[in-house]
Amino acid sequence: MSIAALSSLSRCGVLALRSPAVGLVAVRHAAALATEPRIKKFQVYRWDPDTPGDKPRMQSYDIDLNTCGPMILDALIKIKNEMDGTLTFRRSCREGICGSCAMNINGGNTLACLNKIDTNTSKPTKIYPLPHMYVVKDLVPDMSNFYAQYKSIEPYLKRKDESNEGQEQYLQSVDDRQKLAYRWMIDSRDEFTEERLSKLQDPFSLYRCHTIMNCTKACPKGLNPGKAIAEIKKMMATYKEKKTATA
Repeated sequence: MSIAALSSLSRCGVLALRSPAVGLVAVRHAAALATEPRIKKFQVYRWDPDTPGDKPRMQSYDIDLNTCGPMILDALIKIKNEMDGTLTFRRSCREGICGSCAMNINGGNTLACLNKIDTNTSKPTKIYPLPHMYVVKDLVPDMSNFYAQYKSIEPYLKRKDESNEGQEQYLQSVDDRQKLAYRWMIDSRDEFTEERLSKLQDPFSLYRCHTIMNCTKACPKGLNPGKAIAEIKKMMATYKEKKTATA
């Protein structure tokens, strides 16, 4: 075997046995690092309305990161399964799709299944329910108002002539497909654009957006809701001009 080959094998550890003392020290050091606890403190919002006199508070849990998955949701599941079964939160897909585990983590609205645990053990991780919603219990927000708002925008395709419904496809171009960030308002297959715009003529829907862009920062899919809202505002301006001209 050539010297180059022996050198390569040595670097890969294949010939480590020829220096057992060095190899043993390395193994012991790696084992020590692997078993050394990495205790991380999690401060979690707790409140149980069914417990008389219970008031909102922060409860601390210490978790060894060596025995926990990498995401905040992993930590919450570990707390519930191994430390405190009374902790309540929502979860479902664990892939950033359903939005069930939306909560406020270290001051930012995000999904627990997509938010990685900060491995800096000197800083606690603080977990709260979403700040703009009523709380049902612990980290569970009341979704009633959200679903009511979602229902009000009629989030489905609407056609004025439905005689061919289910009998043919409603085709659209690739360019039109790219605009669907603010469907159904811009969907080329929808025929109720003006009616949808007319519903936005109040100070409590479209113009409640102050373009802070928190929605864009928090979006788990990397979309830009802030830009989509700005585009709808432009559509609204055109709609108002058209309505004034025909009045």
